[in-house]
Amino acid sequence: MIDRRDVLKLALGSAAALTSPALAQTAAKPRTRIVFLGTKGGPRVTTGASNPANLVMVNDTPYVIDCGMGVSRQLVAAGVPIPSVKYIFISHHHSDHNLEYGNLFYNAWAAGLSTPIHSFGPRGIEAMTSAYWELNRFDVETRIEDEGRPDPRKLLIAKDITEDGVVLQTSDVKVTAFRTPHPPITDNFAYKFETPDGVIVFSSDTAYNPKLAEFAKGADVLVHECLYVPAVDRLVLKTKNGATLKKHLLESHTATEDVGRIAAAAGVKVLVLSHFVPGDDPLVTDDNWTEDVKKNFSGRIIVAKDLMQLALPV
Repeated sequence: MIDRRDVLKLALGSAAALTSPALAQTAAKPRTRIVFLGTKGGPRVTTGASNPANLVMVNDTPYVIDCGMGVSRQLVAAGVPIPSVKYIFISHHHSDHNLEYGNLFYNAWAAGLSTPIHSFGPRGIEAMTSAYWELNRFDVETRIEDEGRPDPRKLLIAKDITEDGVVLQTSDVKVTAFRTPHPPITDNFAYKFETPDGVIVFSSDTAYNPKLAEFAKGADVLVHECLYVPAVDRLVLKTKNGATLKKHLLESHTATEDVGRIAAAAGVKVLVLSHFVPGDDPLVTDDNWTEDVKKNFSGRIIVAKDLMQLALPV
């Protein structure tokens, strides 16, 4: 397991380097890297970790995966100019994954965006995009006229994903979507990024799904959400809708022990734990997150922190 102190000790030139944002500024940038923009699961906004979002950078092209609240600020904090974003992927239409989708694009436009951003997500993202422009029509048309900006509505190109398969292929990256259950949501996709330096799989939110191990087979990095049952038990004790919430959480997320089963069956090189459920319990330590994972997975485990970076190859 790697904690914050280990991050600071790792050599910047190492092929498997994890770096803090400050160190990343002084190191030679790797060709392919993951930035964990927001690692907290759930829609609540707190003073701790940011809401769910990830970034893959390949040859300086940013691919954003999920747009929880705070994604724009986290990109800036990671040193990534928002107008440089070229692709956005939404895993499913829970608010902690799509609430800042439109605003991320808007913030890019406000910062000078003049080139298209392509977005992909489950059925509904095209309609969501249209609704966003209607919601903000007054502001957009005012700024086009008053500030001489290009029409942003022509620059955000959304595409619904309706089935498993390749959704994007460029000279650098192939992205494949895989449907995985997140009850009651069925239009929910994990994503696989095949890059020049290795394969990265993002689980999305998901119930325990052995088929996900097949999708992630042999991946270099698996970024998997995780649920810690004792912390859920503490959460429901102080929540009015506790019994209903616990039922939802246990049925729609993957407990840490089962995350280990998935990683072991997939044979991944590195397992990154993120999207922590619950994500704001101060009593939970990194060791708590990994102890049950290790019952089934003996490989390298990283407990993600906001703005931590992982360079490929690992």
